[in-house]
Amino acid sequence: MTIVELTVTDQVQYKTTFTSGLVQHRDCFRISPADEAREPFPTTGQPDSFTLGLLTETNELAGVVSFEREGRNREKVRHKGLLFRMYISAQYSGCGYGRLLMNEVIKRVLELGSIEQINLTVVATNYAAKRLYASLGFTVFAHEKRGIKDGDAYYDEEQMVLFLQTGPA
Repeated sequence: MTIVELTVTDQVQYKTTFTSGLVQHRDCFRISPADEAREPFPTTGQPDSFTLGLLTETNELAGVVSFEREGRNREKVRHKGLLFRMYISAQYSGCGYGRLLMNEVIKRVLELGSIEQINLTVVATNYAAKRLYASLGFTVFAHEKRGIKDGDAYYDEEQMVLFLQTGPA
């Protein structure tokens, strides 16, 4: 497996892979396949706005994750970043590839030196994802009941944070 940075030129492969995840695991995401069809590529390809992909030996996209600095135009929240759209294809799930992608995101964010925390939102019943995030040091700071409504089904969401640098309390 190889981790690569994906850009808008990889949009077709990215959307095919990610939309497959949205269809197969609809209850694990806050966006629907219809939402994704209308969305542009999620990041800008800048050091603080990137999407990573995990490629197999046959150049199949096995997983993706995106990161973006919060507050692009707001100086008071530029110390935070948002990790989003994390997905590993079912046939590669449980093999440690999610951890590989997450570690690479954290490494890149640390290299920026100006981001103090990474936030993410996870569906509260997505136990595998929550275990991974917790094992990397993320902690829950908020729980929203019925944060997602999909048809008649409701899902709670949790927000998690990883503090990279300690600042004043």
